[in-house]
Order: sequence, then structure tokens, then C-alpha cells
Amino acid sequence: MSTLRIAEIFGPTIQGEGALIGMPTVFVRAGGCDYRCRWCDSLHAVDNTYRHDWLPMQSQDVMDRIRDLSGGTPVMVSLSGGNPAIQPFERLIDTGRAEGYRFALETQGSIARDWFAKLDMLVLSPKPPSSGETVNWERFDACIAAAGDAPMAMKIVIFDEADYRWARHVADRYPALPLYLQPCNHTPPPPETKTETEDASIDMEGVLERMRWLVDRTVADRWFSPHILPQLHVLLWGNRRGV
Repeated sequence: MSTLRIAEIFGPTIQGEGALIGMPTVFVRAGGCDYRCRWCDSLHAVDNTYRHDWLPMQSQDVMDRIRDLSGGTPVMVSLSGGNPAIQPFERLIDTGRAEGYRFALETQGSIARDWFAKLDMLVLSPKPPSSGETVNWERFDACIAAAGDAPMAMKIVIFDEADYRWARHVADRYPALPLYLQPCNHTPPPPETKTETEDASIDMEGVLERMRWLVDRTVADRWFSPHILPQLHVLLWGNRRGV
């Protein structure tokens, strides 16, 4: 039986972003990622420095915890990270769906899994230039193909004008994917630094200013297809873990 590496399980709370924003959700955050985004707000689930804090759990143990948190009432379960596509989540999805639970997964689209087709929502979040990462579009396309007929959406974080122009290009490339844009809640540190942005205080006015700029920018361009949303959990709780 494959072992899952779990950074944290928490909820129910609300989904704070993307296609399922506002939906009551239990979060299962996997440990480990193949990216190192400059503005990552979940380094505790990404950086190997924290690997000793990740719990090795079997799928049944994770499902037991989900049931406990939800009081046995089926709820949406969000598989996040890190990059949850690294982990063998198929057994958990099969078990939970048999009991009426639904599963969403968010990934940057770098690793395709056949079990994406079993998801109730696949959120693909390609990382823009401000992240410091480069998207492999062949792998991204493989994730779309693996999901088949499962519901999908695309979410892009926007920090600056370069990200905005990049997002427009990506939207043109994938016109069939519903698109959600949200402002980045951090200032990326210089590339040579190792700033732990998850512990940095939130510049809330900066976040709101970036949100206003993003709304004005899209409206001025008559780009009316994307949904433009804040990170609701950031507005409510900042960068606190477990909410």
C-alpha cells in the first residue's frame, strides 16, 4: 500500500480561491513539490527542510481524519500542496467518493496522473514569470488529457504587468478552460535570497491595490472572459496555517 506524505489536514473551512471559492471544504495538504515559486505561501508543504514534519499516512488514515473533521457528512475535499500530483491519491479518492465525498485537486500541471479523471474538479495553476518557474506545456497538456471529461478550470496568480500579459497568452492557448485570475499576496524576494514568505506579514493594502489594478486592467482591455477574485482566505486570516 502506497504511503502518503501529509503536511496537514484541516477544516472544514471555506475554499478561498478559484472555481470553488466559498465552498465548505476539508483540505488535505500534501508534502513535496517539484517547483520552488518565489512567492510561495506554503513552504511548509514544499521545502524539504520541513520533510520531517510531514506525516506518513495510509489512505485509510487520511480518510478517517476527513470523516472525523466533517462529522461523517460528505463534503468537498481539496487535495493541495506542494504539488499533490506527486502523491498516490487514487485510493483515497475511490474510498471517499464511494461515501459521497467529492474531490478537487490543484496542481501547476507538471505531472499527469490517470486518476485525474476521477476528480470532481481539477484546477490547473500554471505559474507566471514572477514565480521564477517555467511551464512545460507538453506536461501541462498531458494533465488536461489525463483528466478526460472531469471538470477543469485554470487559475493564474498575477503579480505585475508581465504576469498579466503572460496570462492573456495562456488564456488564448486554452480558450475552453474557465479562467480565474487572482492577485499575488506577496512581493517576490530577489532570486538569490531564500526568504520564507509564508512567515512574512501580509501587506493587505498592497494586495487590495493589486486587486484594484487587476480589475481596472482587464476592464480597460475589454477582457471579459476571466473571473477576477481575491484570495478570500488571505483577506480573512492572512497567511495563518490551517484555515
